[in-house]
Amino acid sequence: MSSPNVTFSQIPAGVRKPGQYLEFNTSNAVSTLPANAQRMLIIAQRLAAGTVAALLPTKVFSSTDAANYFGSGSMAHLMVRTAIAENPYLDLTVCALDDAGAGAAATGTITITGPATGPGILDLYIGSRRIEIAIASADAATAIAAALNTAIGAIPDLPVTAGVALGVVTLTARHKGLVGNQISLTATVTAAGVAAAVVAMAAGATDPDITTALAKVYASQYDKIATPYNDQTSLTALRTHLESVAGPLEQRPGCGVYAITGSLASATTLAGQLNEGRLVGALLRGTISPAYEIAAALAAVWCREPDPARPLNTLPLVTIAPPAIDQRLSRTEQESCLANGVTPLEVGPGEMVQIVRLITTYTLNPQGIADVALLDATTITSLDYTRLAVRTRIALRFPRSKISIKGKTPERVRGQILDVLHQLESLEILDNVDAYKAQLIVEKDSQNVGQLNARIPANVVPGLHVFAAVIDLYL
Repeated sequence: MSSPNVTFSQIPAGVRKPGQYLEFNTSNAVSTLPANAQRMLIIAQRLAAGTVAALLPTKVFSSTDAANYFGSGSMAHLMVRTAIAENPYLDLTVCALDDAGAGAAATGTITITGPATGPGILDLYIGSRRIEIAIASADAATAIAAALNTAIGAIPDLPVTAGVALGVVTLTARHKGLVGNQISLTATVTAAGVAAAVVAMAAGATDPDITTALAKVYASQYDKIATPYNDQTSLTALRTHLESVAGPLEQRPGCGVYAITGSLASATTLAGQLNEGRLVGALLRGTISPAYEIAAALAAVWCREPDPARPLNTLPLVTIAPPAIDQRLSRTEQESCLANGVTPLEVGPGEMVQIVRLITTYTLNPQGIADVALLDATTITSLDYTRLAVRTRIALRFPRSKISIKGKTPERVRGQILDVLHQLESLEILDNVDAYKAQLIVEKDSQNVGQLNARIPANVVPGLHVFAAVIDLYL
């Protein structure tokens, strides 16, 4: 007796009442690849004034929302503002943290001396935010300091609060923790007789534990996670999270983004300590923009690109302040970054900060041998999308199938996978599929009944990063 060619999912067998019964089968309806929509997560600290409690993942659609939810001038607010400015249509969620109870807030000072012997301007940059006050001839140092303190207090979304005494303005980070040390202070004065001596923000200590937020979002998928924390402990926790959620059982791929504004040596050392194909660490030495805003900007720009294989070279970070010329990475330093797992940022035309080449911190295999398999961040995103495309097709085509040799189930599954690979080739995500199709294997598992195993070749399309040529001279 031959097997039936028509099977039903909803119409029961043995119906006796006369009638015409038709059900719908949608398993063959979709032949296209799934969308590659990008979702971003920010983990950052909130203020007590925020209306959303800590550790409550919350969709955010505007900077105004973020100020309301997490407190104006909070780290979460400022990262959201930066991310949305870079990508207005961003699908963004924030999981906020409270300050660590044992933490300390960073402080810095601006000491004013005078009096003024002529009129002028005092410009103070707190991060990339400019505060300007006018100075009149004969203004005393204490009056200038008081005016500066008032001007700072009039801007509610600064990352610091201010106080003044005896011509000294003291700034205190709104948050406890190391991140407060990222806030740069720069002052210039044009009024004769007046000087403004700056002591940089320092002494911030003890960031909150990022693992509590990661545990809250474990069951969700976020393609990019921006973190303000650039210490080994926090980033190791993020690495562990990414490896777990993106593994073959959970299959919720994602990449983490952090940034450094300090030395090349500190950036390369940290990348070596992480060595992870799902972590991207950017270096923009000497910028007045805090590292947490750079991380938010870079992750948001990355989410703007739906093609997982397309390089992000030269894409600008429009919200980030360019560093002074003497702080910018030389070509040799950029090469050092790219050889040591650090994504260098440079200043392009129009004094716009831009991506040189987006790479991961992965440089060595488990044996400690140099490995370029996951050098470019586009490699892991291309593999993630290939997995999603194959998984989606199998789920659509074989939702309640049997493994039948007569029904040629392994061959049918292989045919569907091959069709997906060809579609990925047409999108230039994979390359030269036919050359590798003999390596596409689908077979029954020899031990676990009901399981098919497959080996899927994925020749990922690389980005065009280098063009080299020889010009021959003929006279």
